[in-house]
Amino acid sequence: MEGQDRETTGARTVEEGGADIYGEDGAVRSAFLAQIGAAIADRDTLILKREVDDLHQSELGDLLEALHPEQRRALVELLGSDFDFSALTEVDEAIRLDIVDNLPNEQIAQAVQELDSDDAVYILEDLDQEDQDEILSQLPFTERIRLRRALDYPEETAGRRMQTEFVAVPPFWTIGQTIDYMREDKNLPDRFSQIFVIDPSFKLLGAIDLDQILRTKRAVKVEEVMHETRHAIPATMDQEEAAREFEQYDLLSAAVVDENERLVGVLTIDDVVDVIQQEAEEDLLRMGGVGDEELSDTVLATSRSRVPWLLVNLVTAFLAASVIGLFDQTIEHIVALAVLMPIVAGMGGNAGSQTMTVTVRALATRDLDIYNAARIIRREVGVGFINGIVFAVLIGMVAGLWFHDPNLGGIIAAAMIINMFAAALAGILIPLLLDRFKIDPAVASAVFVTTVTDCVGFFAFLGLATWWFGVP
Repeated sequence: MEGQDRETTGARTVEEGGADIYGEDGAVRSAFLAQIGAAIADRDTLILKREVDDLHQSELGDLLEALHPEQRRALVELLGSDFDFSALTEVDEAIRLDIVDNLPNEQIAQAVQELDSDDAVYILEDLDQEDQDEILSQLPFTERIRLRRALDYPEETAGRRMQTEFVAVPPFWTIGQTIDYMREDKNLPDRFSQIFVIDPSFKLLGAIDLDQILRTKRAVKVEEVMHETRHAIPATMDQEEAAREFEQYDLLSAAVVDENERLVGVLTIDDVVDVIQQEAEEDLLRMGGVGDEELSDTVLATSRSRVPWLLVNLVTAFLAASVIGLFDQTIEHIVALAVLMPIVAGMGGNAGSQTMTVTVRALATRDLDIYNAARIIRREVGVGFINGIVFAVLIGMVAGLWFHDPNLGGIIAAAMIINMFAAALAGILIPLLLDRFKIDPAVASAVFVTTVTDCVGFFAFLGLATWWFGVP
């Protein structure tokens, strides 16, 4: 009963842990938010530390996103050195910058030393170069060099995502020496699944899985049981390509090497999961023409990010309008055409979007390439033609009965078949052509596919009506 009372009143104790911060809808509970807000207003650090201490970094990130900007800044200030900076890797970029910009560089430098290198880079990369340099200058030499090397790699590459903490041993060591080294060294990563084998110049020679070490006698040399690292990731490889390597070969971790095949870091599955989520979100947003937009962005910033593609859509809308303008006399004589035009264009647009979405996804996952493109094109065209016939019959009957004119029903049916066929072709060919010319299909496909279906739909419908009814 006591546990039920706590749940119904929204109270939370330290013993219950962080799971109770969420309601049934998956959002942070309003009662917990109110409790934290009251503690912030009272500047009660004891309550704040008690309530926040047991939260996982992802839970603390959700809490930060749910608080008002003034509250989240005050929370970080009141927690001081007890604030878990790894939570900043779980929040939107705008929120992360808002928090970090209000902290002294000395505090950031102190916190960065407690983080894994990949988390530290994730936080530092959004800062100005001047702030980066000042923070790095306050770090120990070895850590400063490692973080600077990671930051020097281009954004969205394996080098930016890698963790620079790893375990590496020479090939002449025994398994016993390796085990003793791991027991005694306090600077090892918190979690790892492989030990890498290197020569004196740090060139990668191979790797040993931890389970192999546990099954091997202490006297055996490392070089006798190591395996070749066939899936070493170049530091300059795009993070999406690296994630694809993990997916294809079921990797848990992979060595990251520089241009001289020297070991510089390790990419782990948790980083790859973040990459997959980030790339999927980016593709979805780009297909909607909104770019890399965050819910925490300001109204003006959001407006600016959406304007460019809206302008492109405006231009293409004028193009479609010009097609309609060619048949203004026909529309004036047969007003029913104006009523039915949106149906032809809308059905074509939806059909084209379906094909385009499948194509963009197939290109992103490398399921569509030059070897199977012809077969996929034939498949999509066939689907478009069949669906065109099905909906042509349906809309033809409805239009004929609606306007008591079977001729009009036949015209819209024919236009529907033509536009659905064109939609299928545009939906697959446009992304393929954009990809061929190194233009991201997820970004640019939608506007061109919509333009094709609108123009073809209007031209086919109004052109057939003009010809059939003999409108001058």
